[in-house]
Order: sequence, then structure tokens, then C-alpha cells
Amino acid sequence: MSAVEAEKKAAEETKVEEKGGELLFCGAACWDNVGRKKGAPEGNLVSPTRLRPLVGVDIRVVASGSASCHCVALDAEGRCYTWGRNERGQLGHGDAIQRDRPTVVSELSKYKLIRAGAGRSHSVVVTEDGLSLAFGWNKHGQLGSGSARNEIESSPVRCLVSDVKTTACGADFTVWLSSVEGASILSAGLPQYGQLGHGTDKEYNTKDSSVRLAYEAQPRPKAIASLAGETIVKVACGTNHTVAVDSNGYVYTWGFGGYGRLGHREQKDEWVPRRVDIFSKHNVLPPGAIISAGSVSSACTAGGGQLYMWGKIKNTGDDWMYPKPLMDLSGWNLRCMDSGNMHHFVGADNSCISWGYALNGELGYGPNGQKSSAVPKKVDILEGMHVIGVACGTGHSMVIVDRTNVGDGLDQLDVYDGKASDEGSGEPGSKDHVKQSGKKGPAKATDNSRKRKSKDASESEEENSNDESDASDDQVNGKTEKKSIRGGKISGTGQSRGGKKSSSAGKSTGRRQGRSPSANKSANSSLEKTGKRGRLRRS
Repeated sequence: MSAVEAEKKAAEETKVEEKGGELLFCGAACWDNVGRKKGAPEGNLVSPTRLRPLVGVDIRVVASGSASCHCVALDAEGRCYTWGRNERGQLGHGDAIQRDRPTVVSELSKYKLIRAGAGRSHSVVVTEDGLSLAFGWNKHGQLGSGSARNEIESSPVRCLVSDVKTTACGADFTVWLSSVEGASILSAGLPQYGQLGHGTDKEYNTKDSSVRLAYEAQPRPKAIASLAGETIVKVACGTNHTVAVDSNGYVYTWGFGGYGRLGHREQKDEWVPRRVDIFSKHNVLPPGAIISAGSVSSACTAGGGQLYMWGKIKNTGDDWMYPKPLMDLSGWNLRCMDSGNMHHFVGADNSCISWGYALNGELGYGPNGQKSSAVPKKVDILEGMHVIGVACGTGHSMVIVDRTNVGDGLDQLDVYDGKASDEGSGEPGSKDHVKQSGKKGPAKATDNSRKRKSKDASESEEENSNDESDASDDQVNGKTEKKSIRGGKISGTGQSRGGKKSSSAGKSTGRRQGRSPSANKSANSSLEKTGKRGRLRRS
């Protein structure tokens, strides 16, 4: 493809993204239970499903996070819709009432919003004028309002940043990209693992006579000094780590280093941005590269569009301590990607591809498909559709598809009604919690989900428990188990409930991932249907 053709194609794709498309959702619809021990998941949407309030609405941006149990969507008019868990006011409606249906945030109606991010219990948006507003949990200053005095801000408050271009959220911190010279990247929130990039974790003892540790909040957005001479153009946040790319195509990572998610061939935490060696010299990232950060992994596309990943890629096998090419996706034109807890979604060519460990149908393979897939696999029901945006959270995924040239494809999909906001959060696991036209999906997914344990080796980490409402400060911020790193393995940090459980969970993971030859065959059947170049294949 010539440079002129490439430029023309990029312009066309940008035009499509600005226009927006139909939002589809798959995964857990019972927000009370997802990511928690209590109760079996009920009413999962195991196939990409349309959401009744957004049918026909042109959605341009979707946001969630590897620790998020709520969703944010922006339409072509700049309106903001939120839904999901709302115990800390992270939906921005001025209350703590859970919403199962996408609901417009009325207090943001006077702004035209262009970007959004979502953390564990907070949300951040950016206006076309370069302002940023945030709402939700603010105990660690992650809203960037300059004060952490109010632990919860259930209505939008102004962030102390200007000329903002975009934002990204980790579990309890926020990063902004700005056009201000010398301050192209700023951060605020919890500094525990160095994920803010300011050279410290601000750790202290709560009392002189106590061994209990705490971390000083950073409520005022602060420019990352070590990157003052660089122009940062892309950023993605995992639960407790950050990935950024500068205008020269160099990749930087910092924060929690467990499982090799920083790509530096070691598991050491990095308190300041450190350049990833592989993406330098002859392998810098092109301008159109995509980057992604999940709870325990990172990814980006480099020369030729090749996808590289590093960190904990699978539940079994060795961790990838440095970036390696994912050969299954060689030759595909990747346009967008996002990573959730332990799963990944990609929009490429006229296909949608997903893989990873899943419990709630978040891979979108349908009622007769697999729950999890160790290798990238096409979402068959979306085959032929042009995906223009994806977002992954804890137990759920969102996809934006272009409505042109889909024929009656969208009409074939289920429509989910949800529950009205004035009905409250409802009783967890109630049968009437899901109303949709599909008859098999939710019931079958529920039966299978009960047979699985919701705990595995990766979920023993702090980023995967999502029990923030039930956890004490010790469990949320404590560092008691961070010191249990031995021989390159991590038994758990932060919110994990104990090292003993993670070992037994690891055993159950091994059994769960084993599949019969017939299952393996069905897993790859959809991949062999396409005769195009660079088709999905086993590495």
C-alpha cells in the first residue's frame, strides 16, 4: 500500500469514528456479583447484545477498565452515558443507585465530551475545549480536583488540568495527556506502586507504634518530571501500571512490575517512566500504533502492525517478561484494542477478535461457544462488521460497530432492556434481572458458570478481586503480601485474601484450562473459515 493510499484509508477510518456507531455489550449484567465471591453470576450476556437505550444512538467512545464494574459511553453529540456499579458515585448522577441501563449524566449536558476513562470506582471525561471533569471515589485524590477531603464525589467536579487531549484511568489513579509544553503527561491518585511516575510511592506508617502502612494521596495533577522533555501522545493504564508512547515512537512503562507487565525482563516496580528497550532504534512505534494495558499485561502494535504483548498472557505457562510478537495476529490490520481483567478484544479488518480467561461470557462467543480461549478467536456473530472501538472491564466487553454495510446483521442480535434506574439495584441474582430476546444464552451461561470457581492464580492479585466495598483500608492499600515475591512468582498483593488460597487456586486453573481434542478442534473451527492472508493460527 502506497503512502497516499494509507493516508486516504486512515482519513476514511477517522471519519467513521467521528460519526460513531452501534454499541454492543457482552459479559456480566449482574453488577452486584461480578468480581465478587457472593453468589453465582446470573443473566450473563454471552453474545454481543444491543442495549435498548442506545439502539440507534451514534456512540463514538466507550470506556471501562481492568478493575471497572461500570461503563462510560460518549455519543456523537458529546453526551455522556454511564451504567453499572455505583456504590462510590462513579456514574456521576449525584447518588449511589446502580443503573442497569445506560443513563445520560445530566450535569454534563452543557459540555461536548470527546474522551473518557474509568477506574475501579471513578470516572473521568474530557471536553472538546480541553477541560476535564471527574466523579466517584476520591479517597486517594484520583479525581484530580486538588483535594481528597470529600472521599466521594457523586457529581462531576473539575480536574485541575488544562488543554487536555485525552485521559486514562488505573484502578485508583488517573493520567491526563495535555498539549501544554513541558507537561504533556500528568497524574494524580494512589502512588502505591509508583504508577504515578513521580519517583516515590509516598509510603508511611499510620502511627509511630504501628506497622500498618498507608500511602499519601496525590489529589493535585502533577506533571511527570522525567518526561518533561518528551511529547507523550498515547497512554494506557492497567490496574496499577502505566504504558505511554512519545512522539518519537518510544514506549515507556512504570508502576507495578509483577508478572513482567512492564516489559523490562524483571518484576521490579518502577517509580519513574522507563523506556522499553525493544521499541527503540529500528522498532519504534508508528504514528498509528495502538496500545493497551490490562490488569496483568500490556500490548502495542509496532512496525508492520505486528502486535506485541508482555506480562501474564495465559493462566498457565510462563509469563512473558519482555515484549514478544503474538504471531496469531500477524498480517491483520488492527485498528483498536483493549484489555480487561484477563481478556482482550481487538477490532481488525472486518472482524472482531477476542481471547483470554473469562467467566461471564465477556468474549462474546455465544451460548454454544467456549467461555475462554487461550488463542485469538473470531467472534463469529460479528464477522463482516467494521469495528471502530472496543473497551474491556471486569467481566464485560463493549464494541462499537459501523452501521453501514452490515445489512440486517444488527437486527439479528438480542436487545437487552435492563432494569429502570428507579427500581434500584434490585435483588442480586433475581430471575427478572435480564430481559432479552435470546432464549438460550443467559440460562446456559449461568449453569456453566456455577460449575467454575471464580478464583484463580491471577485473580489473587489486588487488581482482580474488586471487593472495594467489602475491603478494609488494609486490604485496599496494604502492602502485607507484596513481600511474598519469591523466585519470580507472586502469590498476591493488595486486596488478596491470603497466600494459601492462591496456591490451591492455581491448581484448579490448570484443570480448568485442559480441553479435550474435540474442544480444541471446535475452538479453532471459526479461524479456519477464512482464506485471507495472515489468518489467525496457533503460534
